[in-house]
Amino acid sequence: MVCKLSFKSATVPNDWKIAYVTAIFKKGSRGDPDNYRPVTLMSVLGKLVETTVKNKIVRHTEEHKLLRKSQYGFCKGRSCLTNLLEFFEGVNSHVDKGDPVDIVYLDFQKAFDKVPHQRVLCKLSCHGIRGKILSWIGNWLKDREQRVGINGKFSEWRGVTRGVPQGSVLGLILFNLFINDLEKGVNSEVAKFAADTKLLKIVKTKADCEEIQKDLTKLSD
Repeated sequence: MVCKLSFKSATVPNDWKIAYVTAIFKKGSRGDPDNYRPVTLMSVLGKLVETTVKNKIVRHTEEHKLLRKSQYGFCKGRSCLTNLLEFFEGVNSHVDKGDPVDIVYLDFQKAFDKVPHQRVLCKLSCHGIRGKILSWIGNWLKDREQRVGINGKFSEWRGVTRGVPQGSVLGLILFNLFINDLEKGVNSEVAKFAADTKLLKIVKTKADCEEIQKDLTKLSD
């Protein structure tokens, strides 16, 4: 179960590793830099090659059913809407039986920006993505540089030592595979849209409360 793609070289051109970051406002105070989402503008030619790599990885994951059913983000036939509807139906089915339900909503702060490169490469290898394609992705992640542009003014170039670029083609599938085993060993029902995670459990007794706390501890770890 190995994903293969033929490359003459696993070396990625340096021009494909530089990026201009545009800050997109999310919410809260506009004076707080933490309230902006960094979107990366990258080489168009590089993104075309990324698309070829991504399509191969997606076929590999679909053929071997590698992505857990809990993941709804950026998956074929799944969306934010199907995530909400199916989770809502699951809650309703328990409530209709008279069961009390606890739900915990989790959001991992700057999740895409904090992914350790070596760890994501290890996760890819565990999913059967190896050989030249893994080497190419490793080289694509390595020695990246970026600078922020606002109103025609630019910061100095800075090295990128972790994270998957938001705005890249490959970043989304890499993140999904990185977070794929998040709920391993968790007994509660889990639904994910990328990093946004919901936890559901029937809680009738103190023991049930302790169980959901154990699940939260496992997720945190």
